[in-house]
Amino acid sequence: MSTTRAVEAVFRIESARIIAGVARIVRDVGIAEEITQDALVAALEQWPQSGVPDKPGAWLMATAKHRAVDLVRRKETYARKLAEVGRSLEDAAPPAEPTAPEDIDDDLLRLIFTACHPVLATEARIALTLRLMGGLTTQEIARAFLSTEPTVAQRIVRAKRALAKAGVPFEVPYGSDREERLGSVLEVIYLVFNEGYSATAGDDLVRPALCEDALRLARVLAGLMPKEPEVHGLAALLEFQASRIATRTGPDGEPVLLADQNRSRWNRLLIRRGVEALNRAGAGPYSLQAAIAGCHADAVRYEDTDWRTIAALYGRLVLLIPSPVIELNRAVAVSMADGPAAALPLVDALTAEPALRSYHLLPSVRGDLLERLGRPAEARAEFERAASLTRNAREETLLRERAARL
Repeated sequence: MSTTRAVEAVFRIESARIIAGVARIVRDVGIAEEITQDALVAALEQWPQSGVPDKPGAWLMATAKHRAVDLVRRKETYARKLAEVGRSLEDAAPPAEPTAPEDIDDDLLRLIFTACHPVLATEARIALTLRLMGGLTTQEIARAFLSTEPTVAQRIVRAKRALAKAGVPFEVPYGSDREERLGSVLEVIYLVFNEGYSATAGDDLVRPALCEDALRLARVLAGLMPKEPEVHGLAALLEFQASRIATRTGPDGEPVLLADQNRSRWNRLLIRRGVEALNRAGAGPYSLQAAIAGCHADAVRYEDTDWRTIAALYGRLVLLIPSPVIELNRAVAVSMADGPAAALPLVDALTAEPALRSYHLLPSVRGDLLERLGRPAEARAEFERAASLTRNAREETLLRERAARL
């Protein structure tokens, strides 16, 4: 591996920890990221001549922290406070490796809570989290969410400014504020994974790299917050869902329905990890969704799926999060447990929901029920409507094929 590639690989792995460590000194994630980038440039300049250090991550951390202290010292308004910080770091030699890993873990926790602060719009939280915690470039984020680089870059810049303007402290909140902020963190990771698992638009149904980034973030969070049941619930859900990614599309990228997936190709290691995380989960929304995903993972064949349990879990979930989408999923489970005739009234009741007016899965589910009830003309019309609503090219092709077969 070339030195440049080695630097890039190390930076991708270590960047979140370095940004977090620097942010604790400068108290600003935007400045922390700039200083971390400076450390990367220093490595690109020095390592080709001096060679890659034995502990490259520690080298980058030490370089970034000393640059942070230098920056802080130059700001006169912080002179007294920063003299103490600078003295403690100046008098000691740069550490060969972080001396207190638990402190760095605390810094990572502060960083993810800052990046996902509710003062930011959801899109900004997602972009900033992928940038700071996921180590993705602006180009990679833009490609993943089918946006342009300038749009994503501006979104990230505005997010950093908004955090600074709002005076968001670089800390882990406690009490009710922590509960609210944790919900924001979990939501961002969940949305990132979902966009990778079932892309809302574009030519690809699945973007595995985005799922991998979200799963890695969920694992990091579970390691940092081992006593939070919903953190383990989210981790379990993503482990279960990720276990099926390889079977969700065919050789040409076409969608493969759950009933037709080759379950022998499901990733058993990820399923085991999901079970372990589910054992530490609670009874919150992500934990209930993980339990539903676990039911699918338990079934050796599609015919063995415990649809009654899944329907009951969706019933509990909709009590926690009243949502027409969850109710639609419950109707699907009811159709599998008790037949399409039992589910059709549930789906028909959702057709007046404003939130589902442009949701392509509502006519798709209704078309499936009508087809199973022997009403092909009505089913065909529903599949055609669903195809017209989706923005994903792969899903549109599948839906039009189903309509054509009728």
